[in-house]
Amino acid sequence: MIARRTLLAAAGGLLAAPAVHAQGDWPSKPVRIIVPWPPGGSTDVLVRLYAELLQPILGQTFVVENRAGAGGNIGIDATAKATPDGYTMGIASVGHLAINPYLYARLPYDPAKDLMPVGVAWDLPNVAVVASQHNPAQNLQAFIAWAKAKNGGISYGSPGVGTTPHLSGALFCARTGIEGTHVPFRGAAQTIPAMLSGDLDFALDNLASYVPVIQEGRMRAFAVTSAERWPTMPDIPTMAEAGVPNFVVSSWQGFVFPTGTPRPIIDKVSGALRRVASEQSVKDRFLRVGAQAVWSSPDEMAARADREKPMWQEAVRVSGARVE
Repeated sequence: MIARRTLLAAAGGLLAAPAVHAQGDWPSKPVRIIVPWPPGGSTDVLVRLYAELLQPILGQTFVVENRAGAGGNIGIDATAKATPDGYTMGIASVGHLAINPYLYARLPYDPAKDLMPVGVAWDLPNVAVVASQHNPAQNLQAFIAWAKAKNGGISYGSPGVGTTPHLSGALFCARTGIEGTHVPFRGAAQTIPAMLSGDLDFALDNLASYVPVIQEGRMRAFAVTSAERWPTMPDIPTMAEAGVPNFVVSSWQGFVFPTGTPRPIIDKVSGALRRVASEQSVKDRFLRVGAQAVWSSPDEMAARADREKPMWQEAVRVSGARVE
């Protein structure tokens, strides 16, 4: 408090000082976090958890603002075009950073030029599932054989065109030689009933949405798309273990600032995110809902997006998806 009062009292000198000195008092007012999805969804809930936990570490309120629309591009564009003073940050998905440049004919922002990564915050793997009542296959290879023999191929659902479940489903079908027809829904709340009624054959959707129906036995899980088995569901093999190699897919998300935000601020937030992700209570809370709290440096987040771009470019190509 004494240091802060001293800085406020010397406001005239502070304005004339180099920017790096002004950053020493950051944050001196509430920080806005733009969520590019509607309230109540998994991203919104997890961001609000982070906002709550960042407050005591950084000493300021973090206010969540939902700016939904256009596949999340409206909110990300608002983040990219915000004043780069450290008081506006956003949450970006692998879709915004590594998929949308191939999926959309035009984007209002350039993720490589207009956004500065802070760090990956969580991983959400996908899971290959069928309705237990409507499919005889007991493992992934048996399902692939069943799907290839099915007249007219199979149908697979997703929460929408261009989402990671859609693209990973298309990639899975292309790599295994299955004839698959994509059926977009608004979310798992619609996909799951369609599968349970027998109207839909398959999904390679976010694990978080399917944990309850898998545990109840109504859905049979063949494989997870994470690099390792999921901690709370260790009986489900990875895709590699199930016979489909080089198929690590995650709907990861991380925090970003608009380009031009001072690096000391980014590093300060990165350090705070690391503290949050290292808390066992946070790890446990995320795992219960099918996600994994993680941390990466800003440079590691940028490298991960670049590393995954070829895979997602292939997925967009084989899916035939294009948004004008």
